[in-house]
Amino acid sequence: MNEPRRKRGAERTSNRGPAPIPQLPQRRVRNPYPPMALLSSDQIEAIHQASMHVLENFGIEVMSPRALSLFEKAGARVDHATANVRIDRGMVDEALKTTRPTYTLTPRNPANTIHLGGNTINFTLVAGPPNVHDMERGRRAGNLRDYADLTRLAQHFNCVHMLGNQVCAPVELPANSRHLDTYFTNLTLSDKSFHVSAIGRGRALDGIEMMAIARGLTLDQLREDPGIATIISVNSPRRFDEMMAEGLMTMAEFGQSVAVTPFTLMGAMSPVTLAGALAQQNAEALFGVVLTQLVRPGAPVMYGAFTSNVDMKSGAPAFGTPENTKANIASGQLARRYGLPYRTTPGSASNAADAQGAYETLMALWGAVLGHGNLVYHAAGWQEGGLTASFEKFIIDVEMIQHMMEFLRPIEVNEAELAVEALGAVPTGGHFFGEPHTLERYATAFYQPMLSNWQNFEAWQEAGGLDATARATRLWKKALEDYVKPAMDIAVREALEAYVAKRKEAIGQGEP
Repeated sequence: MNEPRRKRGAERTSNRGPAPIPQLPQRRVRNPYPPMALLSSDQIEAIHQASMHVLENFGIEVMSPRALSLFEKAGARVDHATANVRIDRGMVDEALKTTRPTYTLTPRNPANTIHLGGNTINFTLVAGPPNVHDMERGRRAGNLRDYADLTRLAQHFNCVHMLGNQVCAPVELPANSRHLDTYFTNLTLSDKSFHVSAIGRGRALDGIEMMAIARGLTLDQLREDPGIATIISVNSPRRFDEMMAEGLMTMAEFGQSVAVTPFTLMGAMSPVTLAGALAQQNAEALFGVVLTQLVRPGAPVMYGAFTSNVDMKSGAPAFGTPENTKANIASGQLARRYGLPYRTTPGSASNAADAQGAYETLMALWGAVLGHGNLVYHAAGWQEGGLTASFEKFIIDVEMIQHMMEFLRPIEVNEAELAVEALGAVPTGGHFFGEPHTLERYATAFYQPMLSNWQNFEAWQEAGGLDATARATRLWKKALEDYVKPAMDIAVREALEAYVAKRKEAIGQGEP
């Protein structure tokens, strides 16, 4: 009895041929469910008051003379000897009056517009790792070839809504100008919005200029219709370095999105308690929000959260922990308290695209969804605590993102969905396989996974016995084969090439 069934299972696998990888259609993803309230209103207020105490009495170090001047002119208490800035709650309140609860980012393809705020949720490609990995070539230093392939994968999959800042660092290129090569890659191999590097004014301004060229806009037009974003990572505890501050101010000046994100790892860069870490995160995030509004009232800004913990035995960062998940939810409550869009992150400390990598990422992803994150950064491809961009992990993450997107699709309850007639037509003890109600819907009734394998054991073994990670290798390779490069006007491409060449010559051996 088992032999025929085993053959049918093998045939189902082998006869698929060149069929495309199943994926969800492009759509704006909304979270229709109420956000989880992990903290009471009294607890949120207690965290707020603690944050105000930090800002008013301890202050934040700001290593930028330009930023110090802005704060001083606005009435902050500035100690120039220590670069310490203390702001009162009134300054915070005034800044929050000019922020926006929602805004959009328009890339060169308006169909891929990003909606930030409200109940919309967006997922991005991993950003920033110095290394890259796949199961066939192993772990290696980041390079432009892998960068381009990972960008192609992000373009191919509809559930990846936006590119991060350098999916892997192309270390073979000069550090002072390789951002130009990565921006060019983003703009030519993808037509989605992306995050620029805001390490200093020059890198931020290059991203702004190149997006304006790609969209055929002036800088003034782009200022009113932003297309790019950045992450400003606070040097926790309580420090904004000069390069980050300059990048933040440049992006705000030109009306581009900024996500102020403290790097608060409990037990290392923040108190070991979750309440203490949230109070510190909140103070640092609000401080950065104030700075954006001092530069340009109304500048688009997000509340960023990156609170997790360390392994207290080794000091190594940990992600996807229960504490990290709770922080993702609680941070969403804080963002909503201030009427700001919310950036969060799922992550994992696993060194491989394995079960640990999946369950830690999914744990943190649930926190991002329950916390009503609007921008889920590093959503696809994060491995090794952010030190490696993984091709297999990218595929595993895409599968998890698509599962989450389908979970967020509301349940329909109407006459057709209730299927009362079908219930009456099938006799007791019968089945619904041949019922018209089933036949009309069987092709689209359920989410079709691209990575999961639902064969019985014998058929799975006959087809090669590949586990999820091995199947992920096949999928990323097929996705690269199926990738379609988005069209770009030749004049626009030439203008981008000319800009890159001109800027590389101007930068030379210096900093942008």
